[in-house]
Amino acid sequence: MNGYPDDTQKQVAALRREAERLEEDATYSSKGHFNAEDTWVRRNYWLGVPATVLGAVAGATLIKSQPEWATAFTLLASLLTGLMTFLKPNERAAMHRAAAGQFLALRNDARLFREIELFQLDRLSELHERLQALSAMRNELNLKSPSIPRRAFVSARKGIEEGESIHKVDKVG
Repeated sequence: MNGYPDDTQKQVAALRREAERLEEDATYSSKGHFNAEDTWVRRNYWLGVPATVLGAVAGATLIKSQPEWATAFTLLASLLTGLMTFLKPNERAAMHRAAAGQFLALRNDARLFREIELFQLDRLSELHERLQALSAMRNELNLKSPSIPRRAFVSARKGIEEGESIHKVDKVG
């Protein structure tokens, strides 16, 4: 950026720092939502598979004229099915998957802004507007996305700190 006035260099540096913050926020949010999705998918299986098996066993037990066992299996299957209806793990997983994808797209857009667009200094005023649009997108996603459970966020932070979200091209040395 040599050859540009100091205030232009300061503006570009400020835009870069804000883009980096935005990219970092989107990375953590995306990873957290992917982890939350995984949790809800597992819950769906942990409730759905036993409910299905218990329902089948209850039917088989009833056929063998063991009504006490059939009743117990039916009650357990009903309990698990009721939990699935109440908790809606499949829907929650889908909501987190959608949010994760949107935050991932935002992260990619922020990185593209920081790595490519920011060098178009002849468009400095447009760059301010572009970053504001990216920030507005992040704010909107934060408002409409489901909350990330603490456990999913902690797992996301650990994974990111261990380098899970770093591209091969970005690794130093």
